[in-house]
This record gives sequence, C-alpha cells and structure tokens, in this order.
Amino acid sequence: MSAFPTYRWHLAPEGLATRRQLRALGLRPGGQDVVAELHRPRRRRAPLVAFLYRVDRAKPVHPMTPARRAALAAAMLARRTCPTCRTDAGYCIPRSLGMYVTCHDLPLNREDT
Repeated sequence: MSAFPTYRWHLAPEGLATRRQLRALGLRPGGQDVVAELHRPRRRRAPLVAFLYRVDRAKPVHPMTPARRAALAAAMLARRTCPTCRTDAGYCIPRSLGMYVTCHDLPLNREDT
C-alpha cells in the first residue's frame, strides 16, 4: 500500500496532474515529490498506476535550444540510417531487425538461408 492518497481513474481532484498532463500544459514537475497516485483498473491484471503532481508547484519546461534541436535531429538520423547500406530509410529502423527492411530481406543478409 502506498504512503500517499490513491484516486481512481477520472476521480483525481483539481490541481493535480500526471507528467503527461503537465507536459501538455507546458510544465514539468520541477523536482517536487509525488503527492498522490491514480489507479486505472484493468480486468484480470494489475491496475495501471500514474503519479500525480501539484500543478501550482510545477515549473515551465526548458526551452528548446538550437544545440538541443541539433542533437535530437542527429539522434533521429542515426535511428533512421541502415548500418548495412548507410541509407536513410525515412522511418525508424526496427530494433528487432537491426537494419533496413529491404536489406534484411536480401538473401545475403538472411540468417535462415
């Protein structure tokens, strides 16, 4: 059992929000502690749990700087680049394949042949 209040889905009081809700408002928790839990019941499984934070104590998100934007662009390019043929796939390469789908389907790269 948790040490702070627990609310059911859609029954949390005003002034409390999850991380996603704070982000939609352009806010972040800002180092504050969790003040409550939100439980969403599910059939035959454990409930989903979300932590709630106070909106009045939340801080604005950090602005996107040119350096951060460049770093994110480089990271996304790396996720889209095939390590085998070095082409930009145009989408994030599946981690399960580890390469561009077309490269994976070539007989040279197939492990089961």
